Amino acid sequence: MNKFLLLLVAAFALAPNQSKAQQEASLKDVFQDKFLMGVAINRSQINQSNQEEIDLITSQFNALTAENDMKWMYIHPKQDTYNFEQADKLVELAEENDMFVVGHTLVWHSQLAPWVFTSDNGDTIDNAELTDRIQKHIATIVGNYKGKIDAWDVVNEALEEDGSYRKSPFFKIGGEAFIEKAIQFANAADPEAELYYNDYNLITPAKRDGAIRIIKNLKSKGIKIDGVGVQAHWSLEGPSIEEIETAIEMYAETGVKVMFTELDISVLPSPWNSPTADISARFENNPTMNPYPNGLPDSVQTQLAKRYEEIFKLFNKHSDKISRVTFWGLHDGLSWKNNFPIRGRTDYTLLFDREMKPKKAFNAVINSVKN
Repeated sequence: MNKFLLLLVAAFALAPNQSKAQQEASLKDVFQDKFLMGVAINRSQINQSNQEEIDLITSQFNALTAENDMKWMYIHPKQDTYNFEQADKLVELAEENDMFVVGHTLVWHSQLAPWVFTSDNGDTIDNAELTDRIQKHIATIVGNYKGKIDAWDVVNEALEEDGSYRKSPFFKIGGEAFIEKAIQFANAADPEAELYYNDYNLITPAKRDGAIRIIKNLKSKGIKIDGVGVQAHWSLEGPSIEEIETAIEMYAETGVKVMFTELDISVLPSPWNSPTADISARFENNPTMNPYPNGLPDSVQTQLAKRYEEIFKLFNKHSDKISRVTFWGLHDGLSWKNNFPIRGRTDYTLLFDREMKPKKAFNAVINSVKN
C-alpha cells in the first residue's frame, strides 16, 4: 500500500509539468485512421527556438510543410547557390518524430529569386534556357532530398480564376508545357516521391475544372501526378459544404489523392466579393475591417467552431479520398491572415489561440470524429 501511495503522489507531482499539448487530445491520433494531419511551420519553429511550440507541433501533427523556407527565393537565391540549411532542419525534425514531409514549392511565380527569368545581360531568357533552369533547380533540390521528403508541391498556382493558365513568366516563356516538364523533372529526381499540383480557390467551378484539365492532360501523356492540393483559405460563409463536396468527388474521379493543404478560416470581413490567396493583393486597414482587435466574442468563437465541425464532418465522410489536411500555421498569432489582404488586422483562423491553448474549434474538430 505504501508503494502504491508513493507512485500515486509521484504521478500527481508530474501532472502540472505536462505541456498543454500532452494534456489535450491529439489531432494526429484522433484522425489516424482517416488522413494525415499537417501543419506549416515557420523558420523559428524549424530552428526549434520555442520548445512549447515544438511540443505542440509534434504532439498534434504528423505531417510538416515549410511555410516559406523551401520557396525558390530562399532555397535557390542565386543561380549557383542553394541554401539547404533550413530544409535540412525541417527534415531532421520530421525524421525524429516520424512525420510526413511535403516540399513546398518547386515552381511558383511568386517569392522567386530575381535571376530566374533574366540572362546575364538583363534580357528575358528563352524557353530552352528556362527549361534548363527549371530542370537544374528541381533535379538539385529533389535529388538532394531523395528518400527524405515524401511529397512535393511541384507546381503552385498556375491557374487564373476563370480556369485558364495564369500569364506568369513561366507560362509566357514556356507555355503550358512548363507544368508537364516540372513534374517530369521531379519524378526523374525521386521516382518514389508523391507529386502534386497545388492552388487556391479550387472549389470554384471554373478553377476546379481548370485543375481537372491539368490532371487529365498529365495522365493522358503518362506523366505521374499523385494528388491535387486544395488551398483551403476559407471564411465563415464560404465555400459551402455542398461546393466542397462536389469538388472532392470530381477530383477523386480523376484518380488522384485529394488534400487540403493550407487550411485556415478567417472570421474577418473580406474587402472583396470573392476570396483569393494572391499575395500581391493589398487593401487599407480600418476599424470596419478589423472588428476584433482585443479578442474574439464568444458568439463568433462558437460560429468558427461550428464551421470547422461541418468541414471536418465532410472530410471524415470522404476520408477514403482525402490523404492529408494541413493547417497553414500553428496558432492564431502566427496566421498569415493577420496581414493579408490587409496588414495589421487581428484574425482567429486556427485551432489554437495566441497562447497556444485549444479553442472551441479544436474541440469541434475532435468531436467531428468522436461523435
